[in-house]
Amino acid sequence: MSSHVRSLGNDPQRALGLSTLAFAVCFAVWTIFGIIGIRIKSELGLNDTQFGLLVGTPILTGSLLRLLLGVWTDRYGGRAVFAVTMLASAVSTMLLTYAVSYPAMLLAALGLGLAGGGFAIGVAYVSKWYPPSRQGAALGFFGMGNVGAFITQSAAPFVMVAFGWQAVARIWALALAATAVLFFLLAKDDPELAARHKTGARAKGLAEQLQPLGNEQVWRFSLYYFFVFGAFVALALWLPKYLIGVYGLDVKAAGVLAATFSLSASLFRAYGGILSDRYGARRIMYATFGVSLLLLFMLSYPTTDYVIHGIKGDIRFSTSMGLVPFVLTVFVLGFFMALGMAAVFKHIPVYYPDHVGPVGGLVGMVGGLGGFVLPIVFGVVSDLTGIWTSCFAVLFLLVGVALAWMHGAIRQMERKANRIDPQALPQLPEMIGLHDPVRHAPPTTGRVLADWRPEDPAFWAAKGEGIARRNLFLSIPALLLAFAVWMVWSVVVAKLPLIGFDYTTDQLFWLAALPGLSGATLRIFYSFMVPVFGGRLWTTLSTASLLIPAFGIGYAVQNPGTPYFIFLVLALLCGFGGGNFASSMANIGFFFPTSRKGSALALNGGLGNLGVSAMQFLVPVVITGGVFGTLGGEPQLTGTGARLWLQNAGFVWVPFIIASSLLAWFGMNDIADAKATFAEQAVIFQRRHTWLMCWLYTGTFGSFIGFSASLPLLAKKEFPDVDALKYVWIAPLVGAISRAATGWVADRWGGARVTLWVFMAMIACTFGVMYSLDAKDFGGFLAMFIFMFFVTGIGNASTFQMIPNIMRLETPRLMPELGPVEAEKQAGKEAAAIVGFTSAIAAYGAFYIPKAFGTSITLTGSPQPALWGFLLFYISCAGLTWWAYARRSGLLHAAEHGLPSPLSQTQGAPA
Repeated sequence: MSSHVRSLGNDPQRALGLSTLAFAVCFAVWTIFGIIGIRIKSELGLNDTQFGLLVGTPILTGSLLRLLLGVWTDRYGGRAVFAVTMLASAVSTMLLTYAVSYPAMLLAALGLGLAGGGFAIGVAYVSKWYPPSRQGAALGFFGMGNVGAFITQSAAPFVMVAFGWQAVARIWALALAATAVLFFLLAKDDPELAARHKTGARAKGLAEQLQPLGNEQVWRFSLYYFFVFGAFVALALWLPKYLIGVYGLDVKAAGVLAATFSLSASLFRAYGGILSDRYGARRIMYATFGVSLLLLFMLSYPTTDYVIHGIKGDIRFSTSMGLVPFVLTVFVLGFFMALGMAAVFKHIPVYYPDHVGPVGGLVGMVGGLGGFVLPIVFGVVSDLTGIWTSCFAVLFLLVGVALAWMHGAIRQMERKANRIDPQALPQLPEMIGLHDPVRHAPPTTGRVLADWRPEDPAFWAAKGEGIARRNLFLSIPALLLAFAVWMVWSVVVAKLPLIGFDYTTDQLFWLAALPGLSGATLRIFYSFMVPVFGGRLWTTLSTASLLIPAFGIGYAVQNPGTPYFIFLVLALLCGFGGGNFASSMANIGFFFPTSRKGSALALNGGLGNLGVSAMQFLVPVVITGGVFGTLGGEPQLTGTGARLWLQNAGFVWVPFIIASSLLAWFGMNDIADAKATFAEQAVIFQRRHTWLMCWLYTGTFGSFIGFSASLPLLAKKEFPDVDALKYVWIAPLVGAISRAATGWVADRWGGARVTLWVFMAMIACTFGVMYSLDAKDFGGFLAMFIFMFFVTGIGNASTFQMIPNIMRLETPRLMPELGPVEAEKQAGKEAAAIVGFTSAIAAYGAFYIPKAFGTSITLTGSPQPALWGFLLFYISCAGLTWWAYARRSGLLHAAEHGLPSPLSQTQGAPA
């Protein structure tokens, strides 16, 4: 036991025990609607969305107030703030029993939600009693108060069945009021507050308390907690209803089984704190996110019946998760969520020891908002899809984003820490330099950066990296939306025949291919726009331009009499989204040093590419319901009598496009040194490597985007008995994630070497696709395409990693009159232009691949001739990569193998 704790006697244990008890009772009240809401739903005739809003309303109040309560705890002490908060919540809970209408219950639920704010109070209060070395275990033990959800789920159903839901609310309210009185009488003021009272020192001002909230890291922690805690609360509220609906249980059995999840997600939080103290919070977070990703994938897969038409007749089987496996799976999920909750709050008192209340309050607020937002999302998605497991699919996507962001941030911090002092690398790599006032100086004022030197390590560490990362994080959602709008026709064309549009196969493939044609053409011009207009203005305008095709599609598909010509025009206008990639990648390239361009461009391009899979997943969901009510128009009837709101395929992107455009305008920067005219950039057309890299990038990205555009329709044509739209979105998702997650591979091993192996793998994948088509094996067909997308993602990152390295080597030879600094700037400008231009040429893959499939099927009845053409093209790409860059005398061989670069003229390309 530390001397700090020993000097306080038993007071720390008293504070921890009382706080944990108070939090457990608060949590029991906070989640009460998970049980009594089921009876209220039945009495009032609520739908799933209304039920989700009811159970989520207390979570909203408790979440939004956490930041304020954390600040008040730092200022006035946890003893008084905790007691007052519990009493106020107890009064609202008692008043709930007198509510007879849905609006009145929502109003009472707002006050009841004050109980959820107890978490922020307890974190700020308990952390002041323990030193940093023991705060992980202490806060983990306090977090066990989540067991209140278990108490409610296991006991409330029996009370409700015997005496009614009103009795549950009254008993829980009285228990909360009694706990408030007990806590106030037995708890003591924390040591910091007691010292202030003794000395008469003034508490920190509000501005000083809130100062750390501007750190991007705090918001990253908030996203982690949005999943580990927000999803825990959401599932604690949702699981009883899920078990009743899926497995036909009564409310008592459902409550008890759902309580096993809450129990594991509560009791093991203390263990998570101990593990975080011992092994480091980073490892625990990796384990939490990694295992959760696997478990949620299993849980999100719906019960499905399969029929395989075999040689000797149909072979039937189904996939489903029985009750016992389901309970065991959610128990394990709760265990890892508990570890993650403790790990998140291990970070806060270590990083921000003087601001635990505000920072903990903000992180807790965002996490609590997850408990409000997610039940509503569960209800909406359930209503729209009619699939019970859709709630787990939402969480699967959420944890995937959190894992990718965490890994990217940690890898960046590790590299920085190793450059600064490898021997002084702390247990948590993110901690390096966190409290360095120089590094955390306010960003450059104004939107135009007159002084930008990313290759200068001191400048980069002091302020460059923060600005670059902010621009990257604002660029990614804009690019994701661009890809979603660009590729939306790949799903829309598959649905048009269902609602009365009588088009031939070739006409449908034309609609799928035209966005690729216009997008690729626009990229040629977009490549040069950033230096002319500035990245901030151009990103804003190009993102806002997506509103035109989004609205156009929404209105055109509502009338079966819309001329085919209009659809051709709208397909061409979707190319606005395709053009954005060139300008976005060129813009982000200016912000990062050469050693970081590969990873930065991989994140921007890879997460931007997620727009394809996001669209292919989201559009089939939103077109099955009237998401926008009467504003969205009437549904269209299919031949089977089902209703589709195909207009939502366009309308769903409108609010996101508006928000992203505003964020780009108010949050991004222009770089003064990046300004250049078109004539100055046109020098790249004289560089041989510009055209060589166009060929190679067409092989990687052209394949990614071309197969993305054609895969839904190709799968539907070749496997008409399979609902391919349920699965094909997985392939571009894998490609996008692999691009975002594997940029470091090319940085580590060299772009040329990685690209060579990528093309070898693509050759093998093409053979696999051809074999699967001959065998009529949809599983093999999908698996081969998933692997094809995976390697194209790696290749997209590796080819872009090659470009700045090529120009860094070539510019001094091509322009010897330039000094080192001028040569570096010239190489950066040319590399940015080449990145944009190669992406423009490669984007034609979105046209020629769907068109090749359509023509091949029309002429021969099979896509195999098109695949033979792609195979020959990949062979040429592999040969070109080896000859020009990867062989012993290739341009990049020496640099990628750490050898001295020879000065032979044969290494370069003529100007």
